[in-house]
Amino acid sequence: MTPKQQEDFLQQLLALHAELTGKTPLRIEPNRTDEARVGGDEDEQPLNEMMQTIASSRNRNTDGTLARVVKALGKLREEPDSFGECEECGDDIPLGRLKAMPYAEFCVTCQGNKDGPKGPVRRKHLTDYDG
Repeated sequence: MTPKQQEDFLQQLLALHAELTGKTPLRIEPNRTDEARVGGDEDEQPLNEMMQTIASSRNRNTDGTLARVVKALGKLREEPDSFGECEECGDDIPLGRLKAMPYAEFCVTCQGNKDGPKGPVRRKHLTDYDG
């Protein structure tokens, strides 16, 4: 990776850091606005619970991304030659992946191995079916 590319990633990470630290956490509203009130709109409580879940998830995601950005900034400053290398296998992370996610820690293959399979395993051949 060239020094110019490293500088570009540094600027991108600094901008992302500023954006993430400038965000205030989403407020998680209580399920009931009035403790004494029961009944009313039957959709209100499930909707409130869903909104709480979404806000909580976004806050966790923002915190996780911020931690990864800080880690990437530290790596760029302390070990610039190793920035952009997969932490698992040591191969270079493709520039396209880094441009989209400059805080990426793993190459696509290693990230896929860490994430594991998504969804149920599907049968692929007619011979896989009993019958």
